[in-house]
Amino acid sequence: MKENNENWERDALKQIATAQITEQRRARRWGIFFKFLGFMYLFAILALVKFDLDADDLTGETKNHTAVVDVKGIIASNTEASAEKVIKSLKAAFKDEKTAGVIVRINSPGGSPVQSNYIYQEMQRLRKEYPKIPLYAVVTDLCASGGYYIAVGAEKIFVDKSSLVGSIGVIMSSFGFVNTLEKLGIERRLFTSGENKGFLDPFSPKKDEEVNHVKGVLGNLHENFIQVVKEGRGDRLQLSNEKLFSGFIWAGEEAIKLGLVDELSNTQAVAKDVIKAEKLVNFTPRRDVFERMAERVSTMVTEWLMFSQFGATP
Repeated sequence: MKENNENWERDALKQIATAQITEQRRARRWGIFFKFLGFMYLFAILALVKFDLDADDLTGETKNHTAVVDVKGIIASNTEASAEKVIKSLKAAFKDEKTAGVIVRINSPGGSPVQSNYIYQEMQRLRKEYPKIPLYAVVTDLCASGGYYIAVGAEKIFVDKSSLVGSIGVIMSSFGFVNTLEKLGIERRLFTSGENKGFLDPFSPKKDEEVNHVKGVLGNLHENFIQVVKEGRGDRLQLSNEKLFSGFIWAGEEAIKLGLVDELSNTQAVAKDVIKAEKLVNFTPRRDVFERMAERVSTMVTEWLMFSQFGATP
């Protein structure tokens, strides 16, 4: 019996030692794997940083280039399509001595009429300051409202046949909750100084005087928009179409018929065939290289931790 117990203990210790050695080998293999993965990530980051430091050259090598400035997303003061950022890019593009032409590439549903007007006015100014450098707008998916406001500042507007263009109008929306608070047993307390300071309050009954006032304001903004479009497009507009300034949008080919845009084309084709400078250089401001690197490192660490947790699972 004693001998059997000793044999059992010896076998148990042997199994424990073997399992421990196996686990150590497994951990060592995973360690080597993750070290290799880490080096690969670092190598990739260094390669991306080098790429970011290079010019945004999308085509071949020529003496002159076509400058590209993107207007993407909502046009507002705190977005990538803010007037401050777009105007800064436009100035840099025109100032560059190798710029043969400038393309404003637009994919935007619109936004602030003030920000859009700032950009439009600067485009007009730059065209006068640099009369030998053509300025074109190229629409990708969407060029509506404030986006189109900007586009008419260019000499010509190029679109895809599936691009959506227009929405020449002004909108203001709200909700009415007049009886909601009463049903919930909540008392509304609104204190103002000024007869109309609380106008269009969503929890107060709608008043015709307030509605008419807002419609008048929107009407003035709409008229300003229409005048800008007429100035920018001139005789090309089919003014006989009563829906032209109604807020509707049109697909590319129909927009050409209405005179809202000029031709079907894209960024590369305009650079090559119209501006005659095939090389594209993007002047759109991007986040700092180190910010992008920090984001990539953060992603790398997160994935590494996830892999490590997975690898440690039996």
